[in-house]
Amino acid sequence: MNKLKHIAATIAFALVSVLANAQDVANTDEGIMKSNGKIYVVMTVVIVIIAGLFLYLLNLDKRISKLEK
Repeated sequence: MNKLKHIAATIAFALVSVLANAQDVANTDEGIMKSNGKIYVVMTVVIVIIAGLFLYLLNLDKRISKLEK
């Protein structure tokens, strides 16, 4: 379980670093997705899917640990 927490923390820090290094779009043309506001919908869906997979893996780990005992 400790290894799983370490992996989760690594993924969280990687996502934060990607968001922190986002380029400023003030001097460039905005993309179609950003201008329509759809990029936020896409990001929300991606985050929900990743969170669902993570919760599924946690649940699966608990079941396997219970079977091992």
